[in-house]
Amino acid sequence: MSFASAAMISMGRVPEPATGTIHRDLATAQQNIDILTLLQEKTRGNLNADEERLMDQILYELRMSFVEAMKEGQ
Repeated sequence: MSFASAAMISMGRVPEPATGTIHRDLATAQQNIDILTLLQEKTRGNLNADEERLMDQILYELRMSFVEAMKEGQ
């Protein structure tokens, strides 16, 4: 969950908890999404059904939000 939160903060979708400011750093957001993808691959077959669904849902939402953030930056 911390990687997902960090990705949302880096995309400017959520304010930084400490300062309340919004900033965008899409490279950091992509890095956090990549780490979650790696964790998903490495834990495949070792998670229960609820955990797998949660991971799938989190990654889907982050990827869609990342695409939107990229479009906004153009």
